[in-house]
Amino acid sequence: MSETIHAVLAGGGTAGHVNPLLSTAISLQGRGVEVSAVGTPEGLETDLVPAAGIELDTIEKVPFPRRPNGAMLAFPSRFRAAVSHADEILTNRNADVMVGFGGFVSTPMYLAARRRGIPVIIHEQNAKQGLANRYGARFAKVVALTFPSTSLKARDGETVAIGLPLRPAIAELAWERLTDPRGARVSAAQKLGLDPDKTTLVVTGGSLGAQHLNEVVEQCLPLLADVQVLHLTGRGKDAAIRQATESMPDYHVLDYLSEMENAYAVADLVLCRSGAGTVAELSALGIPAFFVPLAIGNGEQELNAADSIRAGGALLVRDKEFDAQVMTQQVIPLLAAPEKLAGMGEAARGVSPVDAAEKLADLVLKVGR
Repeated sequence: MSETIHAVLAGGGTAGHVNPLLSTAISLQGRGVEVSAVGTPEGLETDLVPAAGIELDTIEKVPFPRRPNGAMLAFPSRFRAAVSHADEILTNRNADVMVGFGGFVSTPMYLAARRRGIPVIIHEQNAKQGLANRYGARFAKVVALTFPSTSLKARDGETVAIGLPLRPAIAELAWERLTDPRGARVSAAQKLGLDPDKTTLVVTGGSLGAQHLNEVVEQCLPLLADVQVLHLTGRGKDAAIRQATESMPDYHVLDYLSEMENAYAVADLVLCRSGAGTVAELSALGIPAFFVPLAIGNGEQELNAADSIRAGGALLVRDKEFDAQVMTQQVIPLLAAPEKLAGMGEAARGVSPVDAAEKLADLVLKVGR
């Protein structure tokens, strides 16, 4: 092994996998570790990883068919080809350690690393683990978890809860909120055209938005007349809200905001979905949340929020139960209870560490040497 460690980081498809990968890569590079990434040709990683100055290799996405069909017959040969390609990448990169964040690309990378005797580290973002990480945990040296309640364990290695590797801008805001929260709020408010002295509700459904959240909030607009609202509707979903709030000077509508750290810096309460990244970021920042989990998939969004809710840092209502009555009786009253919000924020802060990227980098150095 050369003196310089080379870590290959695998994951992609969604920002949920790519963002912690990039945060970890940046931390590793700061310690002199050579880093490259592996993703699929069509995921967000094809743009985000090169833009961060990190070399990217790609492997064909080979999902396991859910029902008997032609794709199931072709799966074995396609998966073998993906594993062979993964082996070539590890060889060409002279990999000392392989770090997987889940997703389609991770499974062949885990198997190829195992065959070559390269140690594997897994980071599981969600409270309910995916199939790829469940497989890799059978032989991983380390399984690192975002949420302590996640049941995934390394069969023969170390399992540790470290939190979610945060995007640098979010990690920086987390420290600012500890050392100069007023300064962070005023600076962000100026950028967004908001009043830093007004109680502020942030509504967001992520980059795609959450139409059900938009519709319920729209039904309750008269009750929000005395509150400053920053409503991020999702791309292409802003027209109805803009029209309905034309006469409300403290109601600010954007379809998308790339610098979410600014929205978080001014937020007294965030009404949102409970994707793992959102839950971990809000917890690390000490921001109280009212979660309405996305009602699809395997229920991981509701599980993601469990630790924060248990700690008293958030409340949750299922999507099918979220209506104008919930807004009126549960969400809006919180905005008039600053002491309660402050207590929720402190409770949330204890759930998800700020320094997960550094902790994961420590593990890579420990295993890769």
